[in-house]
Amino acid sequence: MQESGGESLQSRGMIPPLAAAAHELKSPLSLIRQLSLELENTRLTPEQQRLIERVSLTSERALRLTTDLTKSARLEDAMFAVEPLNPEQICQDIVHELTPLFAAHGRTLSVAQRRHPLLLVANRDLLRRILLNFSDNALHYTEPGTVVHLQIKALQKGSIVRIGVRDFGPALSADMWRGLQQKLAHAPQAIHARPQSSGLGLYLASQFASAMNGTIGMTRHRDGATFYVDLHASRQLSWL
Repeated sequence: MQESGGESLQSRGMIPPLAAAAHELKSPLSLIRQLSLELENTRLTPEQQRLIERVSLTSERALRLTTDLTKSARLEDAMFAVEPLNPEQICQDIVHELTPLFAAHGRTLSVAQRRHPLLLVANRDLLRRILLNFSDNALHYTEPGTVVHLQIKALQKGSIVRIGVRDFGPALSADMWRGLQQKLAHAPQAIHARPQSSGLGLYLASQFASAMNGTIGMTRHRDGATFYVDLHASRQLSWL
């Protein structure tokens, strides 16, 4: 977008650079996905079919990221309505959506089911994007044959609901996470223990959680980490 004085809106800071880049990438990524879907309907060898399916799934993953970037740029200008939601149902939807991508990489995604239901207060779209982000990250850092679990638990006497995604990647120290968490509010931060990660996904998840009065965090394990989002529980169940 160019103004009469020759100065672009982006150069004046009116369009965030990440959002502008995401907008530019969306069209070619959509084309790649469309072409790969068309190729899936042609006569291919099993190996060619497998590769084309991976291209389609990977382009869908990249399109999710571009959508997250553009949505993040609008957080300050938009109101995101929150409502009581069943987190287990949302996790099941995530598993249904990502199972083909995980299967294409020899991995499995599942939900740890609860006996007693929980409700939380959130924006459905933003919560889904956080969990999709954590799940994509777990896929990248989990060895083939491993099951990635989505977990739901109640904290602080039921006032907080935590949804976590357990991965099996390189361990992060507590000091590293604290330093990373302090900087996430301002910009993406690379994760040194995971050199292939730019930290962009965690930055976006942090922004989306903040828009719902929630927070993200990390629990360390000997063989990986659980990245989670904490949100306020709904009192609706107590009225039933």
